[in-house]
Amino acid sequence: MTYETGTEVFFIESNRIIRKATVVRRSGDFYILRFDEGGGIQLREGRIFPTREQAEATLPGEKVQKKANSSYDYWH
Repeated sequence: MTYETGTEVFFIESNRIIRKATVVRRSGDFYILRFDEGGGIQLREGRIFPTREQAEATLPGEKVQKKANSSYDYWH
C-alpha cells in the first residue's frame, strides 16, 4: 500500500508499543515519519499500518514460559 504525504499512519515500536505518526516523505520503499511529539523515524513500507487495529493484529501475543521439569521435582 502506498501512503501519501500527510497521511496519518501507525507503526509498532519495540515490538510492544503502537505509535501514531505522519508521513513526511517517501523514498523508494522507505517512508520518513514525523511523530506528534516532534521526533521522526525512517521505516520500510511493511512496518507501517493505515489503522491502529491492523497494527494491533500483528503484535506478538504474550509468551507463556514453560517451567523446566527436573527429575528431582517428582513426588514419591
